[in-house]
Amino acid sequence: MKDGGPAFPCIIDALNPDIPIHYTGFGMSLRDYFAAKAMQGMTHEYDMKVEGYENVIAVMSYRIADAMIEAREHAEG
Repeated sequence: MKDGGPAFPCIIDALNPDIPIHYTGFGMSLRDYFAAKAMQGMTHEYDMKVEGYENVIAVMSYRIADAMIEAREHAEG
């Protein structure tokens, strides 16, 4: 499954601030980041007092994240 890679993929070398140092495999994936943003919007929009709704939001958040990654790949060409 594609996860979009790291959400924040570069750090700056303090000695050479003009040259970014790229790394992979650390921190949250872009998929997790997108899902968290989607979840934020949905929890604001819906009544979280309904039992089991947190599972619906979790699943839908990742579906939205997957769609965003797919759309991003198509937009990049």
